[in-house]
Amino acid sequence: MRARKILRIAVMLCLFVPMALALAGCQGGANAPKLAHVKPGDMPEGGDWSGVYYSQLYGYLHLVSQGGSASGAWRTTAGDAWGEMSGKITGDVFRFEWRERKIGMVGANAERFGKGYFRYLIPKEGEAHEIHGEWGLKSDEAGNEWKAVKQMNMQANPKGVKPDELEGRGVGGGWDDGDKRPPDTDAPAPSSDDKKGGDSSGDWP
Repeated sequence: MRARKILRIAVMLCLFVPMALALAGCQGGANAPKLAHVKPGDMPEGGDWSGVYYSQLYGYLHLVSQGGSASGAWRTTAGDAWGEMSGKITGDVFRFEWRERKIGMVGANAERFGKGYFRYLIPKEGEAHEIHGEWGLKSDEAGNEWKAVKQMNMQANPKGVKPDELEGRGVGGGWDDGDKRPPDTDAPAPSSDDKKGGDSSGDWP
């Protein structure tokens, strides 16, 4: 009887232990970060990471590269957020970490961060250069597409996208005091149509 009981326990362990391990593996996979499986190649002839890249959604991205690294900043087309990125360059691939801030907001929802990558492309000789990539939140580096076209006649100026102190006041980035004029200017008070305000519904990386 005792031997039969031991055998029954052994059989149960053989059945349930693999199931438990499989379940744990599935749960771990669900929480694992989304990685970008991109293999770097050679940088296209005539390509240069430094420059300004335009996306209809994410606005102008200003990138400056030096050696094997690059850094940059952007401001969304809606004008409601701005961000910074930095990372390493390997051939035609730039892997970066990014951080973006909602203009005029404070608190947990005012800032996001994550990882991402770009690949440098020249579709055809004589055509505008492009960057294609993805970004993800927190530990993710993929999941959201980001494509942009290089602007050949613009000089990169990452510091220029950061909002000034006045613009950053208040929720949404508007003037704090109703119809008061901005200080040190002779410009007329903004009309109701001109005021900035509210929270934009645009996506932000």
